[in-house]
Amino acid sequence: MGIMAPEECIQQIVFLPPSHALVSPENSLSEKTVAQLERYLADPDAPFTLPLAACGSPFRKRIWAAIAAIPRGETRTYGDLANAAKSAARAVGQACGDNPFPLVVPCHRVVAATGIGGFAHDRGGFLIEAKRWLLRHEGAS
Repeated sequence: MGIMAPEECIQQIVFLPPSHALVSPENSLSEKTVAQLERYLADPDAPFTLPLAACGSPFRKRIWAAIAAIPRGETRTYGDLANAAKSAARAVGQACGDNPFPLVVPCHRVVAATGIGGFAHDRGGFLIEAKRWLLRHEGAS
């Protein structure tokens, strides 16, 4: 995973391809983020207590808050979130794909009505495999 944390808050966390070279954290916030990500990977109930940069439109912030409220081991569909937000499933999918803090805001818990859906604007490859692994890791059916 890549972490963009220049000073006082996390600006972005991204999934990097498996072939990406490892780079050591550059500051104490990056080190703290790595430690919390490692704790989550060892225990899906481990909480995140990271300062996240305020970003996104009011709509996206509402969707990300709804995603953050999905309990571990459960999923919601894009349609479920769209109905609650009085929006469209496609708009929810775009907000999920634009989530700058995957795992912390667990967008992998949002799935399509007929399958796994996408992940970080991708519909195949290592990102979808990562989503499947995360759902299994958390005990989602």
